[in-house]
Amino acid sequence: MVGVFWISGAFIAYVYAGYPALLWLWARVRPRPLAPGEPGQHRPAVSIVIAARNEGPRLAARIDNLLRLDYPSARRQIIVVSDGSTDDTLAVLDGYRSVVDVVAVPAGGKALALNAGVRRARHDVLVFADARQVFAANALIELTAPLRDRRIGAVTGELVLEGDSTIADGVGLYWRYEKQIRRHESAVGSMLGATGAIYAMRRSLWRPLPADTILDDVLAPMRAVLAGYRVVFTNRARAFDRTAPDAQTEARRKVRTLAGNYQILWLEPRLLLPWRNPVWLQYVSHKIGRLLVPYALLLLMAASMALANRSMLYATALLAQCAFYLLAGYGAWLDSRDAGDVGASRVVQVAAWHEGRPVKHAGAANA
Repeated sequence: MVGVFWISGAFIAYVYAGYPALLWLWARVRPRPLAPGEPGQHRPAVSIVIAARNEGPRLAARIDNLLRLDYPSARRQIIVVSDGSTDDTLAVLDGYRSVVDVVAVPAGGKALALNAGVRRARHDVLVFADARQVFAANALIELTAPLRDRRIGAVTGELVLEGDSTIADGVGLYWRYEKQIRRHESAVGSMLGATGAIYAMRRSLWRPLPADTILDDVLAPMRAVLAGYRVVFTNRARAFDRTAPDAQTEARRKVRTLAGNYQILWLEPRLLLPWRNPVWLQYVSHKIGRLLVPYALLLLMAASMALANRSMLYATALLAQCAFYLLAGYGAWLDSRDAGDVGASRVVQVAAWHEGRPVKHAGAANA
């Protein structure tokens, strides 16, 4: 059990501390810079694709935000796909048919809606967005700028999160940590996916998504990586959103992410082959490592319990783990107790926050 203890501990430490440190050093010793050029001079024609189901209350503000972006209207197509909406989504879209391509499909999930949107696209650059967030005024200019480098297949922008709960504090800290890893992965080669709220991709690299795809914003970019292109990050292209209102919502998102990462291995087993995946080390360290950490934590706990009576080191390790889990459980209980007072804000509130106007927070009933 001694070996199990130290191997499990070392593995967990590598995934969450060693790998980020390795990336930090790698990005400074051997970075892969983008091709030179002025971002403002590169304005390819883009097709913006949004898949929406029952997003009637948000769509008008979202479309208005896209129409106000600093980008030539003649080089911008907006496509909104209604995925079997049963609210007033189509009625709202009727008021924008002169500036928006509206696609209505039977309810089949986001992946099929995105496929339908891409089929309607007229331009060579696809930009994927959601109905919930808003873009900064220069987001499209900055998002498409790296595509002047022909080695770049996709570009993801920065999602800026804001919130006012204990969950927001925790998510915000974790999101900053995650974005730093993504910056370094981008600098040394390629990111391992994109931020679904704001990313651009060459249409020539798009492959129709399977109907049950969970993480479309990982599968599509990773297929571009497997085709020999880079997926890069730019913090100059920004989208704005609010964090999950409670622990349950955040937990569902985490479970969905884990399930999606398992699914991607099933859909693209080539990612596990170092001679096929140009970012194999990053993928194994980041994605596979995160999937294996729960099992390593269980082994570490079991080994600590078995070794606790041998020395103070193992006993201290066991106490530290017990304290950590108890505190985590207590924090989750506190957030669950207060969940009724915190709700998800609508896109108009995010826009108000971004523009510096007072934000009136919605309650749970408005989520």
